[in-house]
Amino acid sequence: MQALNNLKVLDLSRYIAGPNCGMILGDMGADVIKVESPGRGEETRLLSPKIGDHGIYTLVYNRNKRAMTLNFRSAEGQALLRELVAKADVVIENFRPGTLEKMGCGWDTIREINERATLVRISGYGQTGPWSDKPCFDAIAQAGGGLMELTGEKGGEPLPAGTFIIDYVTSLYACIGVMSAIEARHTTGKGQLVDLAMLDCSISLLMTAIPEFALTGRELTRCGSRDRYSTPACNFKCADDRWVHINAGSDALFPRFARATGMDYLLEDSRYATNAARLERIPEVEGFVSEWTSVTPSDKVIDVMTEAGVPCARIDTIGEIFQNDQLRERGQFMKVENQAYGELTLAGIPIRLSETPGTLRHAPPVVGQHTDEVLRDWLGCDETGIRKYRETQAV
Repeated sequence: MQALNNLKVLDLSRYIAGPNCGMILGDMGADVIKVESPGRGEETRLLSPKIGDHGIYTLVYNRNKRAMTLNFRSAEGQALLRELVAKADVVIENFRPGTLEKMGCGWDTIREINERATLVRISGYGQTGPWSDKPCFDAIAQAGGGLMELTGEKGGEPLPAGTFIIDYVTSLYACIGVMSAIEARHTTGKGQLVDLAMLDCSISLLMTAIPEFALTGRELTRCGSRDRYSTPACNFKCADDRWVHINAGSDALFPRFARATGMDYLLEDSRYATNAARLERIPEVEGFVSEWTSVTPSDKVIDVMTEAGVPCARIDTIGEIFQNDQLRERGQFMKVENQAYGELTLAGIPIRLSETPGTLRHAPPVVGQHTDEVLRDWLGCDETGIRKYRETQAV
């Protein structure tokens, strides 16, 4: 048994935010159906990076889903879509606002077909507002939502994060929205519209920036690898040319750091004894740390900091992460057989439930791999019914 065994999800989405939401629900046991256009499937199947002729994107965000094709442009395909919606608990889409309505399956129609269904609508700017029709990708939301202004070296170029962080955060908020709507349905008997804007989700990551500006007029900007509110807390280069990140900035952690590195004398100096005082002398404080790390190999730095109870990590490469015993022990690398590629290694399931854990039930599917199976399971079609859908090119 898994937590979401009884949840039926129709995933019409593309790229990252929507598919990742569907995958998380699938990891927890939901029956997730990935719906794509016949032929090439969704756009990301053709995007780099690739294995042969196939994009890796689709492999990453579509495990624990079954795949079917549906002709979104034909009347027969749109009628089939409405039949599937009638059986779904959740529908996920991230088309431009208004696209689903053109398919004859907007929110008003979904409520008429299936009042218990929840519709998750993911877009750049939401379903309302003067920007609702504008296109958006992750980096655009980072730029427009202030996150890029906070990322990079002080005085340097604003930079995007090293991953599609807004897509991922939006997908997590989408999952929370789904579970909130499903919980409310136990009381109301009705589903809900979950409207998610990537820009809104970007704003939610701005930490103290919004209240700080509202109260003081100060605008946060880039600060490199430094913590904004404590020091020492940033990247330091070691004797073996490896980098580590040490966070010893709080008044509880700094004494541990100082004693472990033979810098006890700093604790007796009022210029460095408190975080407030250290923040007035950041270059000096970081200089003390750099003097030590520059003559100490990274492994030794980590050992000393760990023994002292100070948070510290080496900045590892992707190849080194693959060899991380902690991640391997917790099952964070999963192997699966894909119909097109053979054996794949995917990131594991980070949510660990004690009684109903997530499992890997389905490898990332190829286009339309389960079309007939879904028509049988969801709509009760026999071979004649399946043949009818194929003859009318609905699938």
